[in-house]
Amino acid sequence: MSPFGAVSSCSRLCSGVWLLKPGMQKMSSFSFHTAARCAARDYYEVLVLGGGTGGIAMSARMKRKVGAENVAVVEPSKTHYYQPLWTLVGGGAKQLAASARPMGSVIPKGVEWIKSQVTALDPDKNCVWLENDIKVSYKYLIIALGISLHYEKIKGLPEGFNHPKIGSNYSVQTVEKTWRALQDFKEGNAIFTFPNTPVKCAGAPQKIMYLSDAYLRKTGKRSKANIMFNTSLGVIFGVKKYADALLEVIKDRNLTVNYKHNLIEVRADKHEAVFENLDKPGVTEVHQYEMLHVTPPMGPPAVLVNSPVSDEGGWVNVDKETLQHKKYPNVFGIGDCTNLPTSKTAAAVAAQSGVLDKTISLVMKNEMPVKKYDGYTSCPLVTGYNKVILAEFDYNAQPLETFPIDQSKERTTMYHMKADMMPLLYWNALLK
Repeated sequence: MSPFGAVSSCSRLCSGVWLLKPGMQKMSSFSFHTAARCAARDYYEVLVLGGGTGGIAMSARMKRKVGAENVAVVEPSKTHYYQPLWTLVGGGAKQLAASARPMGSVIPKGVEWIKSQVTALDPDKNCVWLENDIKVSYKYLIIALGISLHYEKIKGLPEGFNHPKIGSNYSVQTVEKTWRALQDFKEGNAIFTFPNTPVKCAGAPQKIMYLSDAYLRKTGKRSKANIMFNTSLGVIFGVKKYADALLEVIKDRNLTVNYKHNLIEVRADKHEAVFENLDKPGVTEVHQYEMLHVTPPMGPPAVLVNSPVSDEGGWVNVDKETLQHKKYPNVFGIGDCTNLPTSKTAAAVAAQSGVLDKTISLVMKNEMPVKKYDGYTSCPLVTGYNKVILAEFDYNAQPLETFPIDQSKERTTMYHMKADMMPLLYWNALLK
């Protein structure tokens, strides 16, 4: 796995109000694994690929269903990160250390941790291959491998991060560089990007822009800053209700949005960013920057590309309502690695985990799945150091809100929920 890749297989930068949704499990006691083996056995009733949000949540549910000794998690990383916090780390509001836990401490007690990487999947033979040609078979397979970051698809990266004035909230190696670049800002362009690929948490690339605006105002530098959001998309956000609210924020704070602009090169030694105009292929623009925040291109993990379990794009091919694989009935997918047509967030994983739990229970009984996932996802859109617009919506991009208030309004209460309550709920409820 690249050092600039996803450190935890299915973590992401957004979290929603999953505590307030039905089906949450009660908090359970803290557990810690002192060791992990490459492969303790060659067969498990339930094999989980990935130790991120989806993988850990499902391993906890499967432990209760079939017993800890019959469940294993394949995950090479030593650390599990709560990545939604990285928006605030990049903005100087939280410390990076607060987002990390040892991987062994979040894997459910008694569940086997296979500290290895998946190299191939063979669903026709009900097995996967790990490093060193180790084969592990299963009765049921849950794929929660997350999404991969591809900084290398932007010319000049990732080596450009060795220079100042550039950061990215999407990598543990670069998130603190965002805060450093913001602190060191003097005058000029502050540029924030959105790539021409699927991303985890579509709101995160612009959240850091709003935090940067607030910081520069607080430090008296805002008048010397030209803040730009260069996005490959044609809209600011995919749900109209929240897009309208964000456009008001953008107007009020004198922020510039350039649509259909995709970052293709960074000349970090010259502090230049090169963008292609997607409406005019081949036409590029070069912008000088004093600060640059990069959201990298993303895609499915390499092991899934051209895999029997994946669609043409490399995403795990599951039924969008049951999360059961469309071809292999004993294979299931959850989270960022799937082709579910909804935003890739922790809130989505929380909602999916409840549905998938019911799906697997019925499949184990040779019954048809009946519980349906409606595409629920959530993204707390941080618009300042004490302001959040809480976006919640479904497959049809229609608001699916929790509270009896207008959630398109900036609210301090929602900020504290995002910054303070959600991390506690993540570690002590969702993962359990």
